[in-house]
Amino acid sequence: MKPVHIINASQLIKVVRKLRYEPSRQTGSHIRLTTTQNGQHHITVPNHNPLKIDTLNAILTDIAQHFKISKQELIERIF
Repeated sequence: MKPVHIINASQLIKVVRKLRYEPSRQTGSHIRLTTTQNGQHHITVPNHNPLKIDTLNAILTDIAQHFKISKQELIERIF
């Protein structure tokens, strides 16, 4: 498994598509992704290479809370 903290925005978008997140809009360098699985949920991903560790952590925590799973379980599921 690739270390999670060494990924860019396009790689993160690719893996969260497994959870049915799809790009819904883009404003500047920020891409908003939306899923309707388990209720509608939005996340915003900055189009940076690489993503900062704290930013990635916050995004993964938000997704894990939405799906009511642990962050570790989320990481195992998408990576």
